[in-house]
Amino acid sequence: MLEEIRIQNFAIIDRLELTFDNGFNVITGETGAGKSIIIDAVDLLLGGKADGSFVRAGADKAMVEGTFALNKTVKAQVLPILKREELEGESDDYITLAREVKSNGRSTIRINGVTANADVLKSVAILLVDVHGQSEHLSLLNPKSHIDLLDRYAELTEMRLALGALVDKINISRREIKRLTEDEAALKRRVEQLRREVEEIDTAELRPGEEDELRAERTRMGNSEQLANLTIEAYALLHGDDANSELLSAVDQLGQVSVLLSKLSHIDPDMKEDSELADELAESAEELALTLRKYADRVEFNPVRMEEVEERLELVNKLRRRYGATIEAVLEHAERARNELESIGNSDERLKELRAEEEKLLKLIGEVAERVSKVRNMIGQKMGERIVAELADLRMEKAKFEVSIKRTEAEDGCYIGSNRYAFSHTGVDEVEFLMSANPGEPLRPLAKVASGGETARIMLALKRVLADADQTPTLIFDEIDTGIGGRVGSVVGEKLWALAATHQVMVVTHLAQLAGYGDKHYHVTKQVKGDRTSTIIRALDDEDRRITELAAMLGTEGESGKLSAQAILAQADSYKDEHKPKAKKLKVDKAG
Repeated sequence: MLEEIRIQNFAIIDRLELTFDNGFNVITGETGAGKSIIIDAVDLLLGGKADGSFVRAGADKAMVEGTFALNKTVKAQVLPILKREELEGESDDYITLAREVKSNGRSTIRINGVTANADVLKSVAILLVDVHGQSEHLSLLNPKSHIDLLDRYAELTEMRLALGALVDKINISRREIKRLTEDEAALKRRVEQLRREVEEIDTAELRPGEEDELRAERTRMGNSEQLANLTIEAYALLHGDDANSELLSAVDQLGQVSVLLSKLSHIDPDMKEDSELADELAESAEELALTLRKYADRVEFNPVRMEEVEERLELVNKLRRRYGATIEAVLEHAERARNELESIGNSDERLKELRAEEEKLLKLIGEVAERVSKVRNMIGQKMGERIVAELADLRMEKAKFEVSIKRTEAEDGCYIGSNRYAFSHTGVDEVEFLMSANPGEPLRPLAKVASGGETARIMLALKRVLADADQTPTLIFDEIDTGIGGRVGSVVGEKLWALAATHQVMVVTHLAQLAGYGDKHYHVTKQVKGDRTSTIIRALDDEDRRITELAAMLGTEGESGKLSAQAILAQADSYKDEHKPKAKKLKVDKAG
């Protein structure tokens, strides 16, 4: 839901900060005070067209920023978009949208403080808010959303999942069929290519870890002279130097130490462990000297072997460049190629299996899709009847509404009876909401039916019926009271308050009878200081102030106006008390 909005230098708004509650929020005020400007600011925040005329006279830029709390359902839709675009905020429970517009019309978009583009903003905004009267942000006007709304309303989620799983299976089978039935010449070229790859890799007889061994060997041979010198020097220190034969070697000296400690331990048994240690050191020195001598014999520069190692490394690198980053990856590539060759070799048999599986799945998909379609038609008719009843309450008695469900025949479609129909994860149906707002008008798509207050009332009727199925958390209604009087205004107020049980609802209204049902009431006024005009909005938390505003909206001054306002509030409170058990306030999940 929209928790806070901050507006600066926007039209006649100098600086404005508002905190909204969940439930039913109403915004009232005199004509021209700036109520619709607030809606315009929200529209801009949600990705509406930027215009330099939005910038307050004398300012360089206008700014609108809103903070939204995310419930679990919306979070599941919004967070993947933010993650994909690297726009995550400090908390997954909130998202902040911001828009700046300069006087030249250029604008900047930020999501969670990070610059974003308009398409990303719109994809996020449509999940957060529906602005009724601004069709650009109205999810119900998008026919693609209608099938999901109908299915949620009809509680078809589980059947849709089962249907989607079957469609996934047949798509996998069809991809393999397509691969196996490619052009014969192309398939032949593929076989030749795979055979060349397997032969090239197999001929190389690669071993995992071989490259490291070769590089180590190349390093040794490249430093053979230094290795030999170091080994000879170390050996001479251990076993003596023929040029200085009178000097005792380290091995001889350790041997003498061992003899002396042996004699010492016979005199003092406490020295036995030290004597054994001396023996071990003497033996280890002798073994190390022997090892160094053997190593020195092996260390030599062999140009023939060096060339072999270089050629082998070059072969390994060539295969790595072609087939994988490591020897292991090259060997895995060869294994995959062998498997594909085997699959192609058995393609005729495999094709028979796949086509049989495809036919079976086409029949299963048809069966499930038909069951889903029957539920849609039955529930769609009932939903249409409920919407027509809602519209009648809103002084649109002649309106008609229909859930259009169509199918398209296709040669490769699923089987339903003797016919074949195109299908997708949603089944075989194409769903669209159609409506006629006035007598004599044909049924048409929602987006082409009406405008202004009439559209807002149509959307209110739809939202009322689809309250549980529609997952957009915040609904804003502008001009919903156009063309209706106080009696119908009370009905609209009742319906909006009931809708606020599952959504955050905001309404800009001129009708006191409607405003009386608000859980939170905001009053917009225009203030003139010097030669500057500013819009100010305040929450009417005090009952007397609210009564005064309702009386002003009724156009009745004095005590009689206040009595009428009190009567409106009393009627609204009575209705709320009577229907309270049926309404559960919108809960925002801040714990995730």
